Amino acid sequence: MSTFSGLNTAYTALVASRQGLDVVGQNIANTNTQGYTRQRVTTSSIGGVESTGLLSNGLRVGQGVSVDGIARLGNIFLDSRVRTSAASAGYWGVQANAMANLETILQEPGENGLSAQLQEFWAAWQDVANKPGEPASAGVLLAQAGVLVSQINRGYSEVENQWGELRTEADSMVAELNSAASQIADLNARIRSAQTTGGSVNEMLDKRSVLTATIASLAGGTTRELDDGTTEILIGGNALVSGDAFRPVKAVGGYLMQDAATNPVNLEWEHRPGAAIGLDGGEVAGVVALLAPAAGGTGGTGGALAEAAESYNAFATRLASKVNAVHQSGFTNTGTAGGEFFSLTAGLPAARGIGVVPATLGDIAASSSATSHLDGSIADSIAQLALEADSPDALWSSIVTGIGVASRTATQQSTLSNLASSAAVGAQLAHSSVDLDEENVNMLTFQLAYQGAARVMTAVDEMLDTLINRTGLVGR
Repeated sequence: MSTFSGLNTAYTALVASRQGLDVVGQNIANTNTQGYTRQRVTTSSIGGVESTGLLSNGLRVGQGVSVDGIARLGNIFLDSRVRTSAASAGYWGVQANAMANLETILQEPGENGLSAQLQEFWAAWQDVANKPGEPASAGVLLAQAGVLVSQINRGYSEVENQWGELRTEADSMVAELNSAASQIADLNARIRSAQTTGGSVNEMLDKRSVLTATIASLAGGTTRELDDGTTEILIGGNALVSGDAFRPVKAVGGYLMQDAATNPVNLEWEHRPGAAIGLDGGEVAGVVALLAPAAGGTGGTGGALAEAAESYNAFATRLASKVNAVHQSGFTNTGTAGGEFFSLTAGLPAARGIGVVPATLGDIAASSSATSHLDGSIADSIAQLALEADSPDALWSSIVTGIGVASRTATQQSTLSNLASSAAVGAQLAHSSVDLDEENVNMLTFQLAYQGAARVMTAVDEMLDTLINRTGLVGR
């Protein structure tokens, strides 16, 4: 019996070594697979059994090796750190990109920015004051006023377009969020079923881990591992995924920036409309914050894009009111009282509805006297508006400064959160990724163990052959 027992011991060693080689091969094959976590075969020795009785030969040696399973060498704490940092990086990444695009729209400082156009506008008024009645200086003024108005219109429209693009992007993000949640629910069901039947779930756990990181990057939330092998994901304190069920969400709100105040953009549960989900991070939270309505006034605390649009409106309104107030007190070269220089179209945002009223030299009220055609004092007064404490220039400077500070803050936060995210991913990879040098050593170890077990089996086989077929032949 002991000889046959040795044969079985060698066989278990062969099985364990072969299983170890299979696992090494799986690791090497998935070296470059995103989200793959290295695996190890887990084994334990089979102890000997003490026999008693007349035929007992005392203690017996162990009965070989048992393959207990294939362990996935992940770390739930490192995985949690990756998800937390991904949520912050997602939020600030969206914020930083949007603010950088907003700064590009401003084109400040630079010759194409509103500051430069304003300086040209005031300089054109000064030329009219110095050369009243000359068609050339008046033509330059009207042309520059048209450029200034076009610049205001363009800036406002680009902010509006950026808002619309982000609104559409919000729908895409929510669709990706629902897709990832649906896949996790399906994986939960498969993992629970496989564990019940004793199957391996390592690869499914890897896929689920990648998907939970995707959800964290999109919507933050909390992920909890449950005792039955499934994962529960909470956003806003409620379950997005629980077991094999998931509750879809949707983005609601208008698709035009003008509708933001009355129909704000939010994330809601499809089964419970009307209640906004409070997000604690992720790209969707960043977009929702950017698309929020303006809080009122310049430098408000509302959504960055709506606040920028309101800033354009405030600038256009101040420019028109300041210039019109002085222009209306003057007279044209025909002695006609001056009217509005800038018009604001009712029913439109100021930045979109602002226009230039005068069309020719005869429409410009540059003089303070109805009888003196060579008096340019009104034109000079308009040129001096740039020096007032509450001038359009001062307002625009504060607008640009505020957006610049917000953009700088978002960029710094994005940089820091990306560093934290990279560090978390690095720590996760250092613990769970495949090391080819280590796998090669393991492969040689299992290969030699397999060869040794085969030699043991060969030796036992030869012993059995001698015992069964050659006993009694010695000496004949």
